[in-house]
Amino acid sequence: MTTPDSGAGPGAAADDGLGDDGRGGRIGAGHPRYKWIALSNTTLGMLIATINSSIVLISLPAIFNGIHLDPLRPGNVSYLLWMLMGYMLVTAVLVVTLGRLGDIWGRVRIYNAGFLIFTVTSVVLSLDPLQGAGGALWLIGWRVVQAVGGAMLMANSAAIITDAFPARQRGMALGVNMVAAIAGSFVGLVLGGVLAEWNWRSIFWVNVPIGIIGTVWAYRSLHETGVRRPGRIDWWGNITFAVGLTALLAAITYGIQPYGGHTMGWTNPWVLAGLIGGTAVLGVFCLIETRVAEPMFPLRLFRDPVFAGGNLATLLGSIARGGLQFMLIVWLQGIWLPLHGYDYADTPLWAGIYLVPLTVGFLAAGPIAGHLSDRFGARLFAAGGLVVMAASFAGLLLLPTDFGYPAFALLVFLNGLGGGLFAAPNTALVMSSVPAADRGAASGMRATFQNAGMVLSIGVFFSLMVAGLAGSLPEALTGGLTAQGVPAADANAVAQLPPVGTLFAAFLGYNPIRELLGPHVLSTLPAANAGTLTGREFFPHLISGPFHDGLMVVFSLAIAMSLVAAAASLLRGRTGRTTGRPAATDPPAAEPTADPPATGRDAAAGRGTA
Repeated sequence: MTTPDSGAGPGAAADDGLGDDGRGGRIGAGHPRYKWIALSNTTLGMLIATINSSIVLISLPAIFNGIHLDPLRPGNVSYLLWMLMGYMLVTAVLVVTLGRLGDIWGRVRIYNAGFLIFTVTSVVLSLDPLQGAGGALWLIGWRVVQAVGGAMLMANSAAIITDAFPARQRGMALGVNMVAAIAGSFVGLVLGGVLAEWNWRSIFWVNVPIGIIGTVWAYRSLHETGVRRPGRIDWWGNITFAVGLTALLAAITYGIQPYGGHTMGWTNPWVLAGLIGGTAVLGVFCLIETRVAEPMFPLRLFRDPVFAGGNLATLLGSIARGGLQFMLIVWLQGIWLPLHGYDYADTPLWAGIYLVPLTVGFLAAGPIAGHLSDRFGARLFAAGGLVVMAASFAGLLLLPTDFGYPAFALLVFLNGLGGGLFAAPNTALVMSSVPAADRGAASGMRATFQNAGMVLSIGVFFSLMVAGLAGSLPEALTGGLTAQGVPAADANAVAQLPPVGTLFAAFLGYNPIRELLGPHVLSTLPAANAGTLTGREFFPHLISGPFHDGLMVVFSLAIAMSLVAAAASLLRGRTGRTTGRPAATDPPAAEPTADPPATGRDAAAGRGTA
């Protein structure tokens, strides 16, 4: 039987609804506590999956030092990019497919397999036996496999929660889950910096005990409570989606690399082929999905303005948030921290620490916004959070390059607060706007937009920053180097190097001038001049003006994206209902009579159909 307020669906019928289901005393899917078990385990899964996407980001210097590979050499930039973006790209490509498989084979089954794959690959990654390029390829290849497990977790966690919770608690539950998902990307920055100081392999070891506990717990406690609809796999849809999105995102990744004397690679024939071909293949995917009987992703869901607007807001918000994360790391590591006495080798760790207010803001707002949106409606919270984010971007534009930390901390706190206000209500809008049988596919598509936005943010914002630096950085480098006695030929050679190398050097915590000039040139200079060039203040003062010019363009675009996303969050369904009642396709959940009336809640918070 199903107890009141359990949120258990038809799939729970096999359980007796009691603490003992006949298989070792586990709590059944109909038990009132089951929804909290489902929330706890899926939140742990999302946390570990998203921590892993950023923990490598901050640990890259330690990783490359550990495998004895210089990431800034021209031939090694590809290793750097794939180490940085491979995990996010694979998860973006696979989450829709794995969400659809969850609808067919069972969301819990796919989710549990993801936890197991993620844990096993963490062990394999930590045992990398190779050095140099071979060691990098080992890590990249197994990170791709690990991303498959992470995509299984991401694609089905929101659907499992939506199945387990009644509509009146869904926003709160999804809020907790989304806080873990997005906060994990910030927690990984600090955790990676601390662990990399000890041993680069420890950033993979830390996943193992958590993964073992989560895997055993998931297999023992989670039950299929959702609507399972047997069907055939849409092979052509899966293939065209994977090929098209991979080509598009990979082309954007390589577009920020220099090509043929240009500062970026957007004129590279392979990049153009990836952009044009990937877009064309995705067009074929859309055509296939309208023709097959059982599509991988039912495009009819986009006819609902709530679903379409929520996913658009997810994409734009993810791009803006990803751009903020990368730009702030470059700002702190390349300019602010050296000016305030920190060695370049220590800047990755301290950049993560100084960004803690961003995480605190998100953690403070996420669960509260989810709970309040259940009572007062999700749209205004989602849109209001994005407006707060836009205001924080505007505030960051007003800061000088060498800012005072209290003002900076307040602005990044507000940005995290806005992200927390947006995340849970937006997820509730998207997940509650679809029929129960399509929740796995819908969860996968939402995760695709979120992960693709992070990959796009690197291509978009790095390109804008490189374009801004290309106009003013060469002149600044030439003048600054020659003033310290560097021969004109060497200064001009350094000034003509692609600005992306300078950005990556700052991003990785290397001393950029030492890397650009090399020991041969530095050894010919007087000791005082060489010390000035490689000191903590020369490069930050040199780059601060050009960097701020690029930052103006980057954050202005982020403001525009946040405001467009806010408008998309306000879209309503065709019927314009505002009762917030669970739809007929939701799993039955008896509501206690003592609850206040549902009038005034947002329609999409409980709606199950378009």
